[in-house]
Amino acid sequence: MNKHRYEWNNLLRFGAVILSSIVAIGCIYLSFYIKFLGDIPARNFSAFEDSYIWIFIGYIIINFLFGTYVFYNKSVLDIFYFTMLSQLVLNVYIMALTFAGSWLTFPRSVLLVNLFVGTFVLFIFNVLVYLLYQQLRGQKKILVVGESDRALEAVRNFSLMKNKRHKVTHVVLSDYLKHVEELADYVDIVYLTGYIPEEQRLDIYEYLMRRNKKLFISTQFENLMMVNPNIMNFEDESIIEVSSFEIPSEDNMLKRIIDILVSLVLTILTLPIMLGTAIAIKIDSPGPIFYKQERITKGEKHFNILKFRSMSVTAESDSGPVLAAKNDTRVTKVGKFIRSTRIDELPQLLNVLKGDMSLVGPRPERPFFVEQFKEQNPYYTLRHHVRAGITGYAQVYGKYSTDFNSKLNFDLLYIKNFSIAFDFKLLFQTVKILFDKVSSRGVDDEEEVSAQDEWSDFAKTIIIVK
Repeated sequence: MNKHRYEWNNLLRFGAVILSSIVAIGCIYLSFYIKFLGDIPARNFSAFEDSYIWIFIGYIIINFLFGTYVFYNKSVLDIFYFTMLSQLVLNVYIMALTFAGSWLTFPRSVLLVNLFVGTFVLFIFNVLVYLLYQQLRGQKKILVVGESDRALEAVRNFSLMKNKRHKVTHVVLSDYLKHVEELADYVDIVYLTGYIPEEQRLDIYEYLMRRNKKLFISTQFENLMMVNPNIMNFEDESIIEVSSFEIPSEDNMLKRIIDILVSLVLTILTLPIMLGTAIAIKIDSPGPIFYKQERITKGEKHFNILKFRSMSVTAESDSGPVLAAKNDTRVTKVGKFIRSTRIDELPQLLNVLKGDMSLVGPRPERPFFVEQFKEQNPYYTLRHHVRAGITGYAQVYGKYSTDFNSKLNFDLLYIKNFSIAFDFKLLFQTVKILFDKVSSRGVDDEEEVSAQDEWSDFAKTIIIVK
């Protein structure tokens, strides 16, 4: 079998979810067997028999929201995290389901056993599916085409990917069309990044389409504009309407209702954690429990964001506003923990209830930095067309230290692709980054390596055409 021929498409992904849901139901049955040592009381098992179809459906929805079977940039460790978290959420869902359905004879002890049994068995199953994914897709060779600095950034990012599914083998830095024609047959994907003259870019598009070659393009603003267009017909005239960077009013109203309901529930559920955090902060260092800071949200409105204080009271008295750095000495002992676990963000649920923020959206920045970013990128204000969020696309898929332009691209993509289902998916996947130390780091202020040195390093493993 030619491993480059097949793709891990939606049909295969759906099949994997269905099979895993059957395995999950089997794990619950096994948990009953272990708990009762084979002698399962009929009254207890009948509650499971009456509710298993809803458990089946719930499992599929939970794993869809977590993106468990989206493997393109996952490691085996990621698979373990997603399996464990999906099982934890599934057991909570079953508790709520059996209560709502009056299946009260469903033993909670079985769910405790299932948390461990299901995580173990499904982790093995998911790893096997992951290995199948690798076998089907194979490693994709990439030709990066573009200006030196953007091409270097692309090569660096591909080299940092966790599972090495994509490997840059060739880089073109000039005479783009000529070299693409020469090298296209040696790669699986051509990635265009940075500025390429329009005439050459269109010729490259045409050439690759005729060759049926997969094409990646970067998230430059002109490309972002064309995401999620509206197609209209006027008699014989077909027109593409470019959608704006905003959430439709009816979706925005539903989003606000969900924000209020979910924030109320989360505030109640996390109240013990917040009380414990408040006591720990008070014991650890002098000063207030909460920290207020001016931020900017929808319509460039200024508001005070609420956080648990993680720094000393005099953190910026001398330096003025600065971005958080790796190994920041201003952070207290308790602050390090609540930052790494995102507990410091919990008071922002009150900002959501007040209407200054949403659960999901672009992270709000301080006015000092917003003015700087607006000067450097004229499209920065587009992110203020929606409410700022506690979490967002950039927080789930980027890193804490990702530069503001890359975060802006994530934010604009989020606005263009907005849906309530996408919001829930990001909320679920936010749980995973609590275990990801890379996502919690500040801006790394280590000595920078020159671009020339980096190109020299990459030249050992890829073909660079200048």
